[in-house]
Amino acid sequence: QMQLVESGGGLVQAGASLRLSCAASGRTISSFAMGWFRQAPGKEREFVAAIMWNGYSTLYADSVKGRFTISRDNAQNTVYLQMNTLTPKDTAVYYCAAGPAYITARQEQYNSWGQGTQVTVSS
Repeated sequence: QMQLVESGGGLVQAGASLRLSCAASGRTISSFAMGWFRQAPGKEREFVAAIMWNGYSTLYADSVKGRFTISRDNAQNTVYLQMNTLTPKDTAVYYCAAGPAYITARQEQYNSWGQGTQVTVSS
């Protein structure tokens, strides 16, 4: 059973940057695609970014493309989400998840989820 713990969220002003981390335990992440999702107040959870098990392929939602970067360090069992040029529309709880071996944006294909970290962007 894999446990995922997100950190790095907080309250920032528009235009600022944040780096989220997702630390895994109980199982290595090296065989799994990893993803970040987010859920804004009153909205459904949505895909943000995903990275293939070896880091060679990434996938982004159009809304974050060019601003967010997903990366991973399998040796540290950790996944990161660098978020730049944040806007109030990025305000949400951000979740890390472990998926299948292939990269995907489909939530139902992710099996392990963290508890989330709050990101709030003020205007």
